[in-house]
Amino acid sequence: MCLGVPGKVIKIEENSLGMTMGQVSFGGIVKEICLAYTPDVQIDDYVIVHVGFSISTIGEKEAMEVFEYLRQIDELAELEIPQPG
Repeated sequence: MCLGVPGKVIKIEENSLGMTMGQVSFGGIVKEICLAYTPDVQIDDYVIVHVGFSISTIGEKEAMEVFEYLRQIDELAELEIPQPG
């Protein structure tokens, strides 16, 4: 199953290729994410992330509801998969 997961943007920067990248926190687990598809995103915004790309923004309340649903069905462990370097 493919799933977009909400995360909170905690850092935004351009990489050496000029792509907008950021650090996104998923309940304390921080991953490097491409933010190119959400160019208006700001620090502290929540985004929906799918396979390393933010695909849309989401409100904080809705993000927290999704995290609670994921906890209930024990699906947060997938976020702990190590990312390449």
